[in-house]
Amino acid sequence: MISIDDFLKVELKVGTVLEAEEVEGSEKLIKLKVDLGENTPRQILSGIKQWYKPQDLVGKQFIFVANLEPRVMMGLHSQGMILCASGKKPVLLKPFKKVEPGAKIK
Repeated sequence: MISIDDFLKVELKVGTVLEAEEVEGSEKLIKLKVDLGENTPRQILSGIKQWYKPQDLVGKQFIFVANLEPRVMMGLHSQGMILCASGKKPVLLKPFKKVEPGAKIK
C-alpha cells in the first residue's frame, strides 16, 4: 500500500507520439518522440517492439509517466514511460477522446 501523498508524486500526462522508430540492435525497444505539452518533445523508449509497429503509434495519444528519472537503454536516454495494461499483449493506455498534449491525469 502507498499513501495518497506517494501517489500524488507520480505525474501522469497525455502525450502525442510525433515519431516512432525501432532501436537498431534491440529486439524489444521502440524509440518515441512524444509531445507532452512542453517546449521540447521528449524521447521515450519502450519495450513494446514485439507487439507494436512504430508507424502504428505515430499521431496517437497515450498516457505517460512524465516525472521518472531519465534512464539510458542501448546508449539512448529515455525521459519517461508509456503506460500499458499487462496481458499476453500489453494494451497501451490512451484517452477516450483526443485532448491537449500534456493534459494531466488526475
